[in-house]
Amino acid sequence: MSDTPIDGAIRSDRDFRATARRLARVHEAALTGGATGGAPLAAPRAVIGESWRRALLSGVDPDRDRPQSPLPVAELEQRRQASQLAAVLPVLHEGLLPAADAAQQIMVVTDAEGRVLWREGSAPVRRMADRLGFDKGADWREGVVGTNAIGTALVARRPVLVHSAEHFVRSHQQWTCAAAPLHDPRDGRLLGTVDISGPAPSFHPTTLSLVSAVARLAEGELRARHQLTLERLRSSAAPVLARVGGRALAVDPSGWVVGVTGLTPPDRVTLPKAPRAGPLWLPRYGRCALEPLPGGWLIRVGGREPDLAPSRVVLDVGGPDGPAVTVSGPAGSWTHELTPRHAELLFVLAAHPRGRSAAELARDLFGDPGRAVTVRAELSRLRRHLGSVLAHRPYRFTDGVEVELRLPSVRAHLLPRSSAPAVAAARRG
Repeated sequence: MSDTPIDGAIRSDRDFRATARRLARVHEAALTGGATGGAPLAAPRAVIGESWRRALLSGVDPDRDRPQSPLPVAELEQRRQASQLAAVLPVLHEGLLPAADAAQQIMVVTDAEGRVLWREGSAPVRRMADRLGFDKGADWREGVVGTNAIGTALVARRPVLVHSAEHFVRSHQQWTCAAAPLHDPRDGRLLGTVDISGPAPSFHPTTLSLVSAVARLAEGELRARHQLTLERLRSSAAPVLARVGGRALAVDPSGWVVGVTGLTPPDRVTLPKAPRAGPLWLPRYGRCALEPLPGGWLIRVGGREPDLAPSRVVLDVGGPDGPAVTVSGPAGSWTHELTPRHAELLFVLAAHPRGRSAAELARDLFGDPGRAVTVRAELSRLRRHLGSVLAHRPYRFTDGVEVELRLPSVRAHLLPRSSAPAVAAARRG
């Protein structure tokens, strides 16, 4: 099987049963390490095969449900109130619930940790889900329940359909589910997923497209809300900037710039995760001072001072929230969440402290030294966030900066979305 959508020709119970039997044979062959007799079987779709391998490495038992430990009611309510997804529930309801009800399915919204925050839709299907522990507060990560659309979308960071015996745990193989991740438009941070699930015979080839489209609408709503907050901050910051002598920027809590004086305006400035008023060091500007504004911060840019330069870098490619780099020094620390490509680049540089040329990095990332131009462009973007932490000729972490590389406890889980040759080699140990 390829990585194209599941058989779009399913139209009858007969078609469904044939497809379910075929997927079950592929599942059995993958778990037993061989064919099940008869004609040779095709491999599972790439996204499914990779998920099955992760489930095996995590110790998920395909023949037994792992007991759920749902969130206490108070914690569930706390997570709901803290989630930005609460603001877009009307968009998700309007876009998905009518189709879910018509197809005898349920709509599920999770947080970035795979915890079910909201579950609505067909009452009979909700009762079926209850028997699997698929209820509000449940943990639906791959490492707990194996391959499923929610958990696999959280790892793959893209929309995923899991149909019938593509589920790793056999008790889930009477289900079909389609989930799409939802991201914070301010910083790209993963907020959670939205999912449609139901009995496998209710599968329809357009389900994944519908869920993906509604997820994009929800992200668009979040983006529009963010623009409104930026406009309000811009209005309140303008008179402050007019009175500032020297160079300064007004930014929102995520670092998005709403106004500047004495500077060329960037789109965004990387701030510490928990900024505090006072002196700090920023990669683009060096020594600065941070002052609170209603709904944001005023950054006064001062001269660079060598003693405030960063002295330590922690590259975390094994954390549950995705790859991130934390830079610290005398003026404090800040954390930057990494794109998949930037995570690959920094991982290779951390593994080669003496540095790599652009051609070597192109071979590490693409298996093709001729793609050095692409590497140089990505490193230029990365230096906007990391500034003097990165050096070039060759590319490396700056001399004198201590670098700590934090890997996942299971090497095979290293940057699971990456197909870079250097990362694949590191997974094998």
